[in-house]
Amino acid sequence: MEISGIISAIVIGIVIGALGRLVLPGRQRIGILLTILVGIVAALLGSAIAAGLGVADTDGVDWAEWLIQIGLAALGVAMLDRGRVRR
Repeated sequence: MEISGIISAIVIGIVIGALGRLVLPGRQRIGILLTILVGIVAALLGSAIAAGLGVADTDGVDWAEWLIQIGLAALGVAMLDRGRVRR
């Protein structure tokens, strides 16, 4: 993996993680680094799921892929937030 791929994964992770947090109501008690990490994982998993469903490469913006990624990020943020509350 080249440095540009790593940088783009981080940028996409920031965007996906932030959108995942915005989708959830209320305040989440996780830090920005965990949000970015969740966003990166959600972006990678969401891309793989979208490719498996055949919606990864479409003409124009890949809305289905974005929705899958944001949904996974919201799920990841919610799971980490719930884990923090129980401690």
